[in-house]
Amino acid sequence: MDQLDAMRAFVRVAELESFTRCAEQTGIPKATLSAAIRRLEERMGTRLLLRTTRRVQLTTDGQLCYARCRELLADMEEFDGLFRQGGQISGQLRVDMPSRMARHLVIPALPDFLAQHPALQLMLSSTDRRVDLVREGFDCVVRVGALEPSSLVARPLGHYRQINCASAGYLARHGVPRTLGDLAGHRALLPMAGALMVNDSETYLAAALAGLGIIQMPRVGVESLLAGGELVSILPQWQPPPLPIHALYAHRRQLAPRVQLFIHWLAGLLAAHLGGASEAAAP
Repeated sequence: MDQLDAMRAFVRVAELESFTRCAEQTGIPKATLSAAIRRLEERMGTRLLLRTTRRVQLTTDGQLCYARCRELLADMEEFDGLFRQGGQISGQLRVDMPSRMARHLVIPALPDFLAQHPALQLMLSSTDRRVDLVREGFDCVVRVGALEPSSLVARPLGHYRQINCASAGYLARHGVPRTLGDLAGHRALLPMAGALMVNDSETYLAAALAGLGIIQMPRVGVESLLAGGELVSILPQWQPPPLPIHALYAHRRQLAPRVQLFIHWLAGLLAAHLGGASEAAAP
């Protein structure tokens, strides 16, 4: 194996957590895979994989190497196909974003996007867990809310307008709060702490629909529930501040065309649904 083949083998073994499964899928003998990765480790001067009888897992250095290998291999695939695809954007693109954004905004628009770029492979992760972009090998991630200090590049994409709301049943039982003082007699549901503690947006919304309390969340994605009366907006004069949305990616001298393409497309999609920076000042 040459170095590129060894990198491909390393990435596949890391993803499958098994030399045996990788050998079965690729048709490459297990001994060949093991030897190639051992030579890669010698070349890198560090241990990349921890091998046990049950599984194979990445070391700390291996996690960094895995992310960089994926990036380099994707770039090579894009380069190899540059002229064969007639200049089309190609390669694999790994993106992570919040689950409700994926479900309500991005997924419905993806058929047209992928039809325009048939040589692009999009791997979309949608979770409310904050993934590690570098260690987990993502090309870019979308973050909602205030950003923590990091070395990542952040591109603003717009703002989520938030509302206070509760189910009609909850308000019928407890009354509609008219002032901030009225909230003393109400239950607040929070993503991580409160009367009920949840850790993802779908469960958070489900709790409100079940009549368990008042929530604050982006208006987009719940318009149909508001229109149908399942949720009721309250305290409009005390709406929470808009949540900023950013695309984050690792600092590189030249961002891969496929990443540029996706971020540009996503920015346009969000602007059409949410508004741009002006949304932050919306009442």
